[in-house]
Formats: sequence, structure tokens, C-alpha cells
Amino acid sequence: MYRRAYALLVGIAFVMGALAIFVATWKHRTLNDPEGSFLGPSWARLPILLAGAVLLDLLPRTLWFARLNPKAMPAIVRHRLRTHWTRERMTLVALGIVCFYIVYVSYRNLKSFLPAVMGETKYDRELHLIDRALMFGHEPALLLHDVLGTGFMAYFLSYVYLWFLPLVPIALTAWLVWSRNMSYGYWFATSQCIAWTLGTASYYALPTLGPGFRYVALYADLPQTPARSLMDSLANGRHQILWGGVDGAVQSVAGFASLHCAITLLVALMIQATVRSTLLRAVFWINFAVTVVATIYFGWHYIADDVAGVMIAFISFYIGGLASGQKFERRSLASHPTTTTSAVPVDRD
Repeated sequence: MYRRAYALLVGIAFVMGALAIFVATWKHRTLNDPEGSFLGPSWARLPILLAGAVLLDLLPRTLWFARLNPKAMPAIVRHRLRTHWTRERMTLVALGIVCFYIVYVSYRNLKSFLPAVMGETKYDRELHLIDRALMFGHEPALLLHDVLGTGFMAYFLSYVYLWFLPLVPIALTAWLVWSRNMSYGYWFATSQCIAWTLGTASYYALPTLGPGFRYVALYADLPQTPARSLMDSLANGRHQILWGGVDGAVQSVAGFASLHCAITLLVALMIQATVRSTLLRAVFWINFAVTVVATIYFGWHYIADDVAGVMIAFISFYIGGLASGQKFERRSLASHPTTTTSAVPVDRD
């Protein structure tokens, strides 16, 4: 039933993993775990994530419906396991988490290997000239600093930008675990893997640092927000890779294309297509718009980076939809799934 989605998820994970291993071997680098030891050793990471997804669904539901009565809890757990955690659901959750994890870890390592493979070839000057041309000779970031100020809005945009970090695992878990229609879970997981893969390809196709790293003086008026601290940390990691000879450091600087724009737009598109709540739709469209502003405001990206990120989101959304059996309507973002459904309280159909 989900054969195309299976094949695409596994195929993307295999290709990304193979590329990461090949480049690491070619350049005599080690594959690093980008998330450190937060969830324990690497060999335990996937079982922990899978168990966590099940627990995240069972624990709050059991406590709520049992009203903290221990005697009522076993029956609630058994009912939930029987009606929701079917073999299809477990396959979806396991396949989605495992494939996304492989793709994401490969993405982070391939991004880290970028200077070793591409050298110092950069296109920052060209994209910077395009930015100035689009703004009639002005700097886009400085225009935003003048319009929005560099006080409260700097911190607001910083927190919206950094919200992206927890958004990725939260959104993936939501669609894998709670999507009413199983095809929506495959749709989102497949689209995510496609987006991160296309983002990796874009880094190698047009290697840049981004204006905040290349034209530092333009952002000297900004306060030391969390986003600024993150940028300083990434710059330090890059220096360790290039000149410090630090083993195990991860290089995470790459401008084109903006995966912040790609993923936040992808989430907004998925909510528009699969979730009934008008409020949630509005919140995540606003989140995408504010994220776009933040990428320019702090100098994470050029305008072309954001445009490319938008293109990645639409391509990933559409291909993921086709692979998971969606039939798109001509005049809206809604879709008609061609696959069967299973009962959970999140989606529109």
C-alpha cells in the first residue's frame, strides 16, 4: 500500500548514508554524531527515540483517562496498543524515525565536509550583489534593522529563529504518531527526507558562507541575542575544522539554500493540507513568514537562499505527496488520500 513511500524513504536514507561514508573515507575524516551524547551513545539513539515516541503517546493519555487511578491504567494502555499501535503504525514510526535519523546525521556530516571537498570556492559576493540589486543598492539587513529596530525585535526574531531546532523533531513525531491517516505520516517523513537531501545538494552546488559570516560589519549593531550566540558558536566550529585541527568538531556553516525557510514552509504546507484547525494554520504560516525575515535580519542567508528554500519545500511537499498516495486538487493545498485511514484525533480527513 505504501510501497512507493517505503522505497523512497529507504532509498534516500541509503544514498545519503553511502555518500557520507564515501566522502568521509575519501577525505580521511571521521563521521561524527552531531547531537553529541544528549541521548546516550550512538548505538542506543534509535531505540531510545522509538521508545520515546511510544511513551509520548501512551503516558499522557493513560494518566488523563485513568484520572491517576493505577488500577485503571493497564486497561487503557492495552486498549491504546490494540487500537492505535498496530503493525502499520509501528512500521510507520520505526521507518520514519530511522530513515530521518540516517538522513539528518548524513546531512550534518556532509555539511561539515563541505570545505574539504569544495575548498574556499564561494559565491557570497555574487549573491550579495543580487541582494543589493533587488534592494536598489541598499543592504537588505540594514533596511530591516532600520524598520524593525535592534532592540526588542532582535530578541523576538531570535527566539522564533531558534524555535526551528525543536520544531523539526516535534513535527516529525506528531505526524508519525498521531496522524489520523497513515499516509499523512509517510507524506511528512518522506518530504522531510527529500528536503534535507536537496538542501545538502544545494550546499555543494553553490557553496557560500552567508552574509553574517562574510560581511560581519553589517551586523555589528545587533545585540548579543541567542541567535547571535549561535552564529558565533558555528563560526568557532568552522575555525576549529579549518585551522584548529580539532578532531570531532562539526562545521555547520553553509548559506545556500535556507533549510530554515524550506522546513518551516514544509510544515505550514502540511498543516494547511492535513489539519482542520484554522488557528494552527495561521500560526505556522506566520512562523514561516517571521523565519524568512529573521534569516535576512541576522545575516544567516541571502534573499536567493530563501527563494531556493521555498522551492525545496514545494518540491519536497509535492514528491512526498505523490509517493504517499495523495491526489492533489488543482486550486488548493488540500489533498485526497488514496490510502486507508486509522483513527487518531489530529488530521482533517
